[in-house]
Amino acid sequence: MSDERPGVLDGAIPPQDNIRLFGHEEAEAFLAQSYRSGKGHHAILIEGPEGIGKATLAFRFANHVLSHPDPAAAPVTIGDPDPNSAISRQISGGASHNLLHLARPVDDKTGKVKSAITVDEVRRAGKFFSQTSGTGNWRIVVIDPADDLNRSAANAILKILEEPPKRALFLVLSHAPGKLLPTIRSRCLPLKLAPLSDDALGNALAHLGISLAQGQGAELLAAAKGSVSEALKLLNYGGGEIVAAYEQVIAANGPAARRAMHRLADALSAKESDTIFGFFVSHIGDDIMARARAAALEGHLTVAERLARLYADVTERLNISQAYNLDRKQTIITILGDLKQQLSA
Repeated sequence: MSDERPGVLDGAIPPQDNIRLFGHEEAEAFLAQSYRSGKGHHAILIEGPEGIGKATLAFRFANHVLSHPDPAAAPVTIGDPDPNSAISRQISGGASHNLLHLARPVDDKTGKVKSAITVDEVRRAGKFFSQTSGTGNWRIVVIDPADDLNRSAANAILKILEEPPKRALFLVLSHAPGKLLPTIRSRCLPLKLAPLSDDALGNALAHLGISLAQGQGAELLAAAKGSVSEALKLLNYGGGEIVAAYEQVIAANGPAARRAMHRLADALSAKESDTIFGFFVSHIGDDIMARARAAALEGHLTVAERLARLYADVTERLNISQAYNLDRKQTIITILGDLKQQLSA
C-alpha cells in the first residue's frame, strides 16, 4: 500500500485516509470525553515520537468533531471514520471547507518538500478563518508537525492562538515539543502519546499489509522502537543495512574504516536518499546519546559530558549542512571521522 503524496513513506497510508488507529485508546477516550463535555481546549498539543499515530489521531478527532458538530450530542467514543461519508471524502481529498492541514509545502521549482513550514502557509490559516467566519461550523487546523514551523511562521501561529476565533480547534503535532516556542506550548493543552507496544505496532503493520516472519518480527519490532515510520524505513528504505554499515564504520580501523565510510556516504548521498539520510541522522543521534547515558550510569561523567557535547556539535553541523545545501557526502565522511575519533577516545 503506498501513496504518491509528498512526505508519505512507501507502504504507508496517509493519516487523513487511515481509518484505523492502534495503541492510543486512552488518548482517544480523553479527546472524545473532553469534546462531549463542551469544555474542550481550543488548542491541543499532541506530542510523542515520530510515526506513532499522532497525525492519524488528529484527523480521526477532526472527523469526529465535524461529523458531530454539537458536542452534547456526540458519541462517547471516537469510532473508525466511514471512508464513504462526505466528510471523510472531503478530508481525504483536502477539500474540506472546515479543516486546514498545515505541513511543509512542496517547492514548485524542485518538486521537493521544503525544509520548513513557512509564514506563507500560516497566512493560509488567516484566510481560512476569514472565509469561514459566520458559518457557525467548527474550523479545525492541523499543524503537522509544529516542529517544522520556521521562526516567522511560529510567531504568526502564536498570534492566532492568543486570540482564537470562536469554534476554532487547533491540533498541534510535535515530535519534540521542547523545541517549540514556550509561548506556543503554554497556549496548548498537552496530550502525550507513548511509543506503540509490540502488539500495537504489529497490528499497525498488519493493517498496512505487512506480515513479519517469526524471526524477523522480534528483531524489527525492537529496532523500530514503537514507531510505524521507523519500521517502514527499516523494511522499505534499507534502514537495516544503513545501521549495519554504520556499526561497521565504528568498529573498523585504518583503510577498512575509510572504505566503509565512503560506501556509507555514497549510499546516503545518492539521488532520492532524503528519507534514509533522515533515518541515519536520527540513528547516530540516538546512538551517541545512548552511549552518553550508559557512561553516566557507570559513573564516567567526563565521558558522558564529552559525548553530550559531541551530540550537540553533530546535530548543529548536520542542520547547517542541510540548511545551506552543502555537499552531503563530504559532511557525512567528516562527521563519521570525528565520531570514530571521539568514541575511541
